[in-house]
Amino acid sequence: MPSPKARNSPGRSVPSPGGNGRNEFISLSRTPPPHLLQRQGSDPTSARLRASESPSRRRGSSSSTSSTGGQQLPEEDCMKLNPSFIEIALSSLLAIDLWLSKRLGVCACEDSSWGSMRPLMKLIEISGHGIPWLAGAVYCLYKSDSAAGQEVMLNLLMALLLDLVLVGVVKAVVRRRRPAHNRMDMFATFSVDRYSFPSGHATRAAMCARFLLAHLVLAAPLRFLVLLWATFVGFSRVLLGRHNVTDVAFGFFMGYWQYNLVEMLWLSPLTFQSMIGRLD
Repeated sequence: MPSPKARNSPGRSVPSPGGNGRNEFISLSRTPPPHLLQRQGSDPTSARLRASESPSRRRGSSSSTSSTGGQQLPEEDCMKLNPSFIEIALSSLLAIDLWLSKRLGVCACEDSSWGSMRPLMKLIEISGHGIPWLAGAVYCLYKSDSAAGQEVMLNLLMALLLDLVLVGVVKAVVRRRRPAHNRMDMFATFSVDRYSFPSGHATRAAMCARFLLAHLVLAAPLRFLVLLWATFVGFSRVLLGRHNVTDVAFGFFMGYWQYNLVEMLWLSPLTFQSMIGRLD
């Protein structure tokens, strides 16, 4: 008669219920066969436990796990599903600005549609550059004999220096790149000239045009030529591909109001004479 110990030993074969008389070896250290797992899954108690785990509870647990265990995406990588009206308007205006600037850059290179006009546009570009204007103001200040003429030239020199400082500060803050179709063959460029916003030529042209029309006695044809020159300087920046349209538009606006600042800081004849006396 076999002992109970030998009957229950793990190495013996145990008849599986419902196994059609076949003996299956079940090891305590191995995973049960699939048909036993299916029977365990069909247990009413385990079925009720699985049913209690609702999809919302599983979603909540997965979200909490991802928020705590995983890394969250940066805010700039997340897509904004509800952009504001201002953001949509600015994005649309920027796209129109880039498209229009590229279409108007007809003198950007020699093989462009108006490439033969590029030398003339570059000549207009030089006429609005800061170095010729600074050199001309210093020369006229040195050659002027009257106190009134020296006063005008001194304030024009101060206005040109103020324009260089303000435009350089705005360019360094905004840091907008020049158009992709621009060729960096400009005359006497500086470090901030790799930025595009605003157009220094446009600010200088608008400010100098107001200054000349206000303080020089000019005939009507000459006054018209001054305005035409300022307009051509601004348009040449877009035709050459140097700037976008908004760069030039803001440059005209900035230069127009810079003249008001020059009038506020205007040096009177008495102040000019006292400065000359101190220098002597």
